[in-house]
Amino acid sequence: MSQKRKFPHTYVIIFYLILISAALTWVVPGGYFERETVVVNGTPREVVTEDSFTYAPGKPQTWQIFSAFFDGFVDRADIIVFILMIGGAFWIMNESKAIDVGIMAFLRKAEALNKVKIFRRLGTDNIIITLIILMFSIFGATFGMSEETIAFVIIFVPLSIKMGYDSIVGLYICYVAAALGFAGALLNPFTIGIAQGLSHLPLFSGIEYRLFCWVVINIVGIAFILRYMSRIKKRPERSLVYENDAYWRARQQESSEQVDYHRPLSAILTFIALGISGVIVAFLYPFTTLSVGNASVIWPVFPVLSAVFIVSGWLSLKKSVHFFILNLLSFTIILLIVGVMGYGWYVMEIATLFMALGILSGISMNYSPNRITTLFLDGVKDITSAALVVGLAGGIIIILQNGQVIDTLLHGMSGAMANLGNIATVGTMYLIQTGINIFIPSGSAKAALTMPIMSQFSDLIGLSRQATVMAFQFGDGFTNMITPTSGVLIGALGVARIPFDKWLRWITPLMIILIVLGFLLLIPTVTMKLNGF
Repeated sequence: MSQKRKFPHTYVIIFYLILISAALTWVVPGGYFERETVVVNGTPREVVTEDSFTYAPGKPQTWQIFSAFFDGFVDRADIIVFILMIGGAFWIMNESKAIDVGIMAFLRKAEALNKVKIFRRLGTDNIIITLIILMFSIFGATFGMSEETIAFVIIFVPLSIKMGYDSIVGLYICYVAAALGFAGALLNPFTIGIAQGLSHLPLFSGIEYRLFCWVVINIVGIAFILRYMSRIKKRPERSLVYENDAYWRARQQESSEQVDYHRPLSAILTFIALGISGVIVAFLYPFTTLSVGNASVIWPVFPVLSAVFIVSGWLSLKKSVHFFILNLLSFTIILLIVGVMGYGWYVMEIATLFMALGILSGISMNYSPNRITTLFLDGVKDITSAALVVGLAGGIIIILQNGQVIDTLLHGMSGAMANLGNIATVGTMYLIQTGINIFIPSGSAKAALTMPIMSQFSDLIGLSRQATVMAFQFGDGFTNMITPTSGVLIGALGVARIPFDKWLRWITPLMIILIVLGFLLLIPTVTMKLNGF
């Protein structure tokens, strides 16, 4: 009997893509656009100069396919270190059994809701999952949550498994939900903000139609996962990742031992130290300016948070140290949101925040410094494969950049839009942005590269610049969930332990639906008179 042929490993798939990228550098002519620095919404951005493309001698890549891993590791160092720090911190929390206690408490609350007739008819799980998806979608649409979702994968995958689903559902409700919001992009400063600024449009104008698009996209996304959940709940073995999820089921079985609810002195001392620190921070930063899109509000964030922490921290300690650690996790998430919206935090600050959470969790459990260190290293070892694949995926971009073919591909695609009607043109722009997203997954970098060209071209053919921005928005958003060059996607899959090939098979039907939906939502931007267009 012939042995069943196995699908290539994720590392093998990405290396094949590196080989394909290297082959492109041999057949695509080299070329480049001139760049200039302009100030967009108060931030300097390097953008393409209009009509500045020049062909240049190509730089075919040969032995560089082997150095691409090193270069990709250096280029994605921030995401890689972020994943390692998150993995180590959560391993300490996992040892404390706090997350398991939280999941069990959550499920007991959910079971209590089933006693209410309306919740029972609608499905308690459906309501909970929908609310979580909407929350992360709002985060993605307003302040561009992306890398931050990696930290939540470790929380929601075990929760999903415990609820009777699989790791795909756990990944979906945080990572995909934020990606849906990212595509809707109501007030996202990293995509819409930059694209409109480079197109000389009023910042966040046309929000009325984008809000409609966000609602439609989320309805489709939520309906898709709820339908999938109903199938998996009945027959869990039908999941593509059922065998892979054995890892998560084993971890839950190990943590199902009797939990020792207690309140060590170290937890009380930690609570006192954090309470005092919170009061000091409240005096140092009495007011914080929180920005969402083009709007901002000044609010006494830290005084309020300090007061709430003192009350909630003591109440959680009265139950056990596990609930106190969960309280720390809750405030870590709140501080993450405040830091991003008020202080421009990125992966370094967020990784530091979760690192502190891990250490404080260990101290609260009265672990010795050696035990905390050992647990942290165990977590880093467990997550290393996810970090390594991010570096390998980064090599794809390095090969294309060093081969000087990205600008040539962009120049060729923009020229293909000549002599098309408005609907065909905006559709072609959409496909171009979708294709470019495979090579340049960064929304801000892609906006700086493409919008100076696309906006000028739209003027020549009488197409609304706002429609061009929408084509960029959808083209940038949807394929973030499928492109292997996205460090965030690869990192999230690695944390969830979902092989890329299985994710590709599962997500493809949704991608087809969303890409078609994106085109349909673009048609009114050129056929109807919409506010801001």
